[in-house]
Amino acid sequence: MKSPQSTPQSGTHAHIPDELVLVVKREILFPQEAWHGIEQKDCSEFAHLIRTHQEFLPRSRMETDPRYKQIIPYLVFTHENKYFVMQRRASATEQRLQGKLSLGIGGHINADDLAGATIVEWAQREFAEEVTYKGSYTIRPFGVINDDSNEVGQVHLGFVYLLQGDSADITVKSELKSGSLLTLTACKEHYSAMESWSQMIIDALCNASHSQ
Repeated sequence: MKSPQSTPQSGTHAHIPDELVLVVKREILFPQEAWHGIEQKDCSEFAHLIRTHQEFLPRSRMETDPRYKQIIPYLVFTHENKYFVMQRRASATEQRLQGKLSLGIGGHINADDLAGATIVEWAQREFAEEVTYKGSYTIRPFGVINDDSNEVGQVHLGFVYLLQGDSADITVKSELKSGSLLTLTACKEHYSAMESWSQMIIDALCNASHSQ
């Protein structure tokens, strides 16, 4: 997993793999002022922009170049009004994520990942690589997430998808230390330990539940 989110810490770029990752120029994605948070944007419209204007540039350089946005699919698994919350290992590749709690499964995309596949198809493959799940699910877009309030968010753009599963049989693997299904109320109790994107999703889910 190569997901980007967390608060910057000193020396966080020292061990970033110098892979070529999918990016799009900020001015193309945001011809006007960028929003903050999650927007219920047309994901297909953004997907077209990405396909038309995609570039694959070194991740080590892109992590500090706000002229570009790295494209990150972010999958949120839910079952019977509970959400799969994961904790990353203390040895996670991305130092800014070590030990953080996350709702999102996904990460950076390189050229081989995207060859012959859509972002959604790649994200589903990533889901299968990061967790063990016995069941079926439906997938729907939840929104596009942007956070320019810190230097990490300034260089990433998230495509958030909700995976509605019919089974609670899900466990973590890879760089994830643990995972469990929690109610929205329980998620809020762990809010301060979560990645910033996950915090935004919790806020959006709470707002959605209050409006129903």
